[in-house]
Amino acid sequence: MAGASLLALLDDIATLLDDVAAMTKVAARKTAGVLGDDLALNAEQVSGVRAERELPVVWAVAKGSLKNKAILVPGALAISYFIPWLIMPLLMLGGLFLCFEGVEKLAHKYLHEDEETEKAALKAAFHDQQVDLVAFEEQKIKGAIRTDFILSAEIIVITLGTVAGASLVTQFSVLVGIALLITIGVYGLVAGIVKLDDLGLYLTQQSSAFKKAVGEKILVAAPWLMKTLAVVGTAAMFMVGGGILSHGIAVVHHAIEAAGTYAAGIEGIGSVLSFLVPTLLEALFGIAAGAVAVTLVTLGSKLFKREAAH
Repeated sequence: MAGASLLALLDDIATLLDDVAAMTKVAARKTAGVLGDDLALNAEQVSGVRAERELPVVWAVAKGSLKNKAILVPGALAISYFIPWLIMPLLMLGGLFLCFEGVEKLAHKYLHEDEETEKAALKAAFHDQQVDLVAFEEQKIKGAIRTDFILSAEIIVITLGTVAGASLVTQFSVLVGIALLITIGVYGLVAGIVKLDDLGLYLTQQSSAFKKAVGEKILVAAPWLMKTLAVVGTAAMFMVGGGILSHGIAVVHHAIEAAGTYAAGIEGIGSVLSFLVPTLLEALFGIAAGAVAVTLVTLGSKLFKREAAH
């Protein structure tokens, strides 16, 4: 009997681990868009500090990120247990926020004057001896942790939506697993990215012609990598955010599903189009939703300022 009970327990544990692994994989795939944006934003946030302080700053932000998730995971579990009906509205809000942020980033990209002013201020702060670089560094860390909190909240909510029907133990395991994976993955990559230029510079100073050539290529590639991450992250925000919103609105979901089914029937390229068409339509829906949200927020902000002035 004892042997049978032990085998039954081991079987239950194996089933639980299998469920956790499967759900973690699904959650990781669904949060990929936020992860790309998280990576790009954090790499950008910690740039601009002194080279010897880059890794300590990344580590400080990573610790702040873990604290954020230590607050968010129990909060998500409490929502799932006491008010589970709130998961879908939160998921929809998270999707809309992703689309809003994506459109806002696109709009900001074309405000060259603001971007140049920002860069000039950063350069001046770095070279001005009167500026307290410790305070400047702390400000960068706090800003990065605030950004991380918003993006981590989105990831946790999306993950919670994936595991909403599972047991509390499975939900806890998946949420903790995702929280640790994204923190280690994102900040490990951020640390590598911010030190790429140092690696390139080091290689260019070596005697080997091959190492010098590799170093030069790394120095050329590093800025392009940051730009590519930003573009991919923004595109993924629309795909993930638009996907969440479209799945929550039955009419839109069925229309996109029907378009995918029609595309799948096209001879020769149907199998490719069956994936591309729904993904593209979800992204376009995300852009449209984000544009509406940005417009409403901008108009609301202007009206509030006008009323405050009176």
